[in-house]
Amino acid sequence: MLDDSTSTPIAQIQELRVEFQTQDGPVVGVENVSFDIKSGETVCVVGESGSGKSVSSLSLMRLVEFGGGKITGGRLLFERQNNPAVDLAQTNQDLMREIRGNEIGMIFQEPMTALNPVFTVGRQLTEGLRLHKGMTKAEAEARALELLTQVRIPQPDQRLKQYPHELSGGMRQRVVIAMALACSPRLLIADEPTTALDVTIQAEILALIDRLKRETGTAVMFITHDMAVVAQMADRVVVMFRGNKVEEGTVEEIFENPQHPYTKALLAAVPKLGEMTGKAYPEPMKLLGTKDKEIVPIKGTTETLLTVKNLTTRFPVKGGFFRRTIANVHAVEDLSFSINKGQTLSLVGESGCGKSTAGRSILRLVEPLSGEIEIAGKDIMALNTRDLREARLDMQMIFQDPFASLNPQMQLSDQVAEPIHNFGTLKGAELTKRIEMLFDRVELPRSFMRRFPHELSGGQRQRVAIARALALNPKLIIADEAVSALDVSVQAQVVNLMLELQQELELSFLFISHDMAVVERVSHQVGVMYLGRIVELGSRQQVFENPQHPYTQALMKAVPIADPRKRKKESELNFKPIPSPIHPISYSPEPTVYKTVSPGHQVLLTDSGY
Repeated sequence: MLDDSTSTPIAQIQELRVEFQTQDGPVVGVENVSFDIKSGETVCVVGESGSGKSVSSLSLMRLVEFGGGKITGGRLLFERQNNPAVDLAQTNQDLMREIRGNEIGMIFQEPMTALNPVFTVGRQLTEGLRLHKGMTKAEAEARALELLTQVRIPQPDQRLKQYPHELSGGMRQRVVIAMALACSPRLLIADEPTTALDVTIQAEILALIDRLKRETGTAVMFITHDMAVVAQMADRVVVMFRGNKVEEGTVEEIFENPQHPYTKALLAAVPKLGEMTGKAYPEPMKLLGTKDKEIVPIKGTTETLLTVKNLTTRFPVKGGFFRRTIANVHAVEDLSFSINKGQTLSLVGESGCGKSTAGRSILRLVEPLSGEIEIAGKDIMALNTRDLREARLDMQMIFQDPFASLNPQMQLSDQVAEPIHNFGTLKGAELTKRIEMLFDRVELPRSFMRRFPHELSGGQRQRVAIARALALNPKLIIADEAVSALDVSVQAQVVNLMLELQQELELSFLFISHDMAVVERVSHQVGVMYLGRIVELGSRQQVFENPQHPYTQALMKAVPIADPRKRKKESELNFKPIPSPIHPISYSPEPTVYKTVSPGHQVLLTDSGY
């Protein structure tokens, strides 16, 4: 690390103040915030959603104006490469267009909204290179291929021809990272860049950003709420709370000697891998500032609610002049498991392993190729459209990206009420009472009922999505990465909320996640997925305390630990490249064979490619 305290910082934020105009008058997003970022240094800005950390980064890019914000005070000094330093707060948009993407790269939080759905990945990657670097089409395409290889996307040459919707969440995020790095910026702003990524890819991306920082002297402003990532990445940490900076220090100072009560509460809410060792059942987390509730383990029942047998889902790959099916994506291959009433089964694995497709196949949002799905005695595969709609009263889904799953033009109360309207289960005053009760349950103020999704932070939007999923009193909730985009303290509250609801309502969860520490906290059973198959299945204790499959062991090793003295070295992360799940039509996969390690603990014997 270039520790040259006399060198001029690449970026200096001085007494920044940003205001947003709302119907109720101006709201201050960031108030009097100052910090510097030097060359070759990573400054992590941490805090909850709504604390102003993204607003500070969007101000540096001067994108905050496009979101209704206005910089009303302070200076944003940026050292340009071969030009004089500029105050970005005063710069005109023409010069900003030159700086943006070229000298300041940005990795956005939600990859689906950061990519243009109508252009191929290759077109979007080459656009900046041709604009800023004046490359020819061929040069830009060669560089794009190099970038995709650098962020470890399998089959990069094919990915360049694909559209964003054809990639998994983790792959899309890697494309966004490749785009930000394309022009070798002096300052890289990473806004929650690994939120939607799996542990192994997260570990690699963090190592990649860290290596680029060391090799090129790029300054990195890293915005995150994941304290384990902070411990892994930061040189210095800035803690923000409600638009103000409350603490700043080196990473060791913040973790080992936090001064501000908020920083202490933040560190207390971090789920740490290994906390549940020796415990048979999930239990809510102890949070600072909450009343001393008795922590009750959640046992659930022995009654089976959901049974899945030999579930297989494939997607056709079209090609040639007549758009015939030339191959299949084997997304889910021969999946079998069951979930008891009031219990949680977690599916973990990397993006593209088929865990989200498995969840969607169970609801028949994606049509499975074959297999059996039975929920509360109903054979889901045999239902016609009308009966399937009726059956969905019992099963609901919480999606990964709450912004994409909420309607931007509807008030929140209407969105939570929508499933009730659809099925006509309640009317009038009873309906209003139910909506108010749901907002109370997910701990959102009732004043939020009149708001729209864009007026909420990510964590608040996810609570609305949970309230909507609960509206019909379902028996099973499929939570697809439901807490991955939330801050630590909000995540801890939402996880506790889900566990409390499970205890009270005997809800069953299929919890799809890549966050091993959260999975350890909430699960009764865990299934580890790799390339569409479950490679290891057992109780949480069996899988976490005695992992048998080499892939499960690699996953456990990659989990970052919230301790700056236990940083992972890049050399420790020796993951094999993920083979392609695309196979020709003639391909017939091997049958799935399991070995029983102990009662209820199964490990895949079939060669899964790992």
